[in-house]
Amino acid sequence: MEIEGKVALVTGAAKRVGRSIALALAERGAELVVHYRHSEREAHEVLALAKRCGGKPVAVRADLSSSTEIVEMVETAMRAFGRVEILVNSAAIFYRTPFPSLTESDWDRFLTVNLKAPFLLCRQVGEIMCRQGVGKIINLADIAGTKAWADFIPYSVSKAGLLALTAGLAKALAPAVQVNAIAPGTVLLPEDSTPEEREQALRRVPLRRLGSPEDVARAALYLLESDFVTGEVLSVDGGQRLI
Repeated sequence: MEIEGKVALVTGAAKRVGRSIALALAERGAELVVHYRHSEREAHEVLALAKRCGGKPVAVRADLSSSTEIVEMVETAMRAFGRVEILVNSAAIFYRTPFPSLTESDWDRFLTVNLKAPFLLCRQVGEIMCRQGVGKIINLADIAGTKAWADFIPYSVSKAGLLALTAGLAKALAPAVQVNAIAPGTVLLPEDSTPEEREQALRRVPLRRLGSPEDVARAALYLLESDFVTGEVLSVDGGQRLI
C-alpha cells in the first residue's frame, strides 16, 4: 500500500508507541485520526506536528471500554474523511497484577480495553475496508502474548488473545484487508523505573539495549507497505523472546 493520502486511525496516538506510529504515518503523507482518552494536550501536539507534514488531522477522544464511544469514534473518522484505509490498535493498559491480589475487576478491565476494544474496532473498520476493497490493520501485541509473565497474567492473556484475533481476522477479511500484529519487547520502561530495574531489563535482551517506539513504528511501516503479508506477528524485541 502507498501510505500517502490514506486515512489512518491510530488508537493511543497521543503518547509512547502510538505517537511514534502516528507521526511516522504523517511523515509518509497519511491523514490521521488521532485517538486519545486522557492525554488531550499530547494529542494536540501530535496534530500540530502532523499538520506540518501537510495533513489535516483530527483528534477524537474515546473511552475504549465503551462500545458506544468506539462506534462514535469511527463515525467521526468517516464524517471527517469518508474512508479509513489503515487501522492501528495501539492503545492498551498495562500494570502489575500479582496473582494473590488479582481481582475480577482487573481481569475485566484488561480484557475489555486490550482485547474487546480492538475486536470491536476491527469489526467496524474491517466492514468499511471490505466495502472499499482495501485496508490494512495492525494490532500492537506484546511478547507477553507468547511468554506469559506471572505478575501480569491478565495483560498477558489479553495480548495472547490479540494474537489469535489477528490470525482469525487475516483469514476472515482476506483478500481485501491484510491484518498483522507487532509484538514488541521492552521498548519503554515505566517512568518510575530504578537503575536496577533498567539493568535487569537489559540483561533479558540479547542485543543488550532497549528498543524505542521508533523501532516499532518502522515495523508498522513495513507491514503497511507490504501487500503480500497477512496474519504475521512481527517481533520487535532485540531477541528477548529467545531467553
